[in-house]
Amino acid sequence: MQKHKGKQNQETEFTNAFQKHSDALFRHSYFRVSDRQVSIDLVHDAFTKTWIQITKGETILNFQSYLYHVLNNLIIDYYRKKKSLSLDALSDGGFEPEGSGASEIEAQSEHALVMRHLEKLPERDRDVVVMRYIDGLQVKQIASVIGEEENNVSVRLHRAVKKLKSYFNQDE
Repeated sequence: MQKHKGKQNQETEFTNAFQKHSDALFRHSYFRVSDRQVSIDLVHDAFTKTWIQITKGETILNFQSYLYHVLNNLIIDYYRKKKSLSLDALSDGGFEPEGSGASEIEAQSEHALVMRHLEKLPERDRDVVVMRYIDGLQVKQIASVIGEEENNVSVRLHRAVKKLKSYFNQDE
């Protein structure tokens, strides 16, 4: 009987985690892949994989950390698959850029500039910067997500921001 209560509690916590974290997970995914539909699919897959683990009886102690971990792995898988696409495959699909407004073009170029500089950072540093400044996670939450001490995350975050500032200063 105790096991049933634990499973029911996990299901309730899962529902709460969905309501609490789905928007932040979407923003995290969208910032990383720059495609709304792909981001929706990745977040959906992260929740689905988490639900499957719960139904198998796994106990998840920190849903936020677990979901970010699953989502980050899905993003990595997405880029691995995407790299295998050729330019020919894209042109066969009749590629046409979306939108044409000046403000949209400006926003896209700013996003591209930020992404270009973020890509210069090692992946570990890039992840903490995205989690802190895009996802709005606190250092304590980031430490929990990546399984490191808060002090290490703070130091890495500080150094990564310093590197990013130097990249932007080089552009000026």
